[in-house]
Amino acid sequence: MSKKINGVLTAIVTTFDRDGAFNPATQREQVKRQLSAGNGIFCGGTNGEFFVLNEQEKIAVTETCVDEVNGSAPVVAHIGEISTRETLRLGRQIARLGVDAVSVITPYFVPLKQEELIYHYQTVADGLDVPLFLYNIPARTGNTLQPDTVRKLATHPNIIGIKDSAGSYESLSGFLQTAENMEDFDVLNGPDSLIHQGFVDGCSACISGLANVAPNEINAIWAHFSTGDIEKSRLAQENVTGLRTELYSIGFSPAAVKKAVTLLGYDVGESRYAVRFTPEEEQMIRQIVNQYLK
Repeated sequence: MSKKINGVLTAIVTTFDRDGAFNPATQREQVKRQLSAGNGIFCGGTNGEFFVLNEQEKIAVTETCVDEVNGSAPVVAHIGEISTRETLRLGRQIARLGVDAVSVITPYFVPLKQEELIYHYQTVADGLDVPLFLYNIPARTGNTLQPDTVRKLATHPNIIGIKDSAGSYESLSGFLQTAENMEDFDVLNGPDSLIHQGFVDGCSACISGLANVAPNEINAIWAHFSTGDIEKSRLAQENVTGLRTELYSIGFSPAAVKKAVTLLGYDVGESRYAVRFTPEEEQMIRQIVNQYLK
């Protein structure tokens, strides 16, 4: 039985050097920042730019994070690829590194029926000896996991939950209802706007990209909730809602997050994909960060 994953996991940025290569030293610095705020690590996700990393880099990022965390917090690594075969190939290598669990997005680019998604996930879960989270992010993959599909997959002994990044309260609620009477199946909240509500409704953890920018402020939502102070948790959520709305309005959220971390004075490098910020947009990001993170 896997140990339960609770609280905040930061969807940690992947750090690059000036030439755009993976930089393990600065990756460790970002992991330490998160650990000191009380957050666990989710590596190789959307904020970690998995879609522009090669296989060796995905393994190196996970290895660095696991080594730096050294058992002091949960580490979940994303392993989802377009094909079942490649997902398994990466997953087997990642599993050997000592992660607590892996997550798998629905295959992307190819439209799939629900039965095909069930086949994909069951095959991956059968082939791995590490617990697996389903990962629903339809805006990016074009494939949506339906609650009924999730109910079927939840019966697999190696599938322990779902991360929902559909972005709506309706979607999150649907999965929470699905999981209601399942002891060993957890729902992880993806959107930064729904962290508090997710905990109130029964999410065991959240995966937060914004925690790269505001590790303590995001952790406060969980810290207050876990001690029973629901009102303070709600206020902590309100405290970051403006930061999220304004920052994410400037550009693709992982790019805006990474730029904000850079402007906070950390050497995390540029994003690898072709999102670029004008000097005016950089100034806006700087002002937003200064306004909300006093």
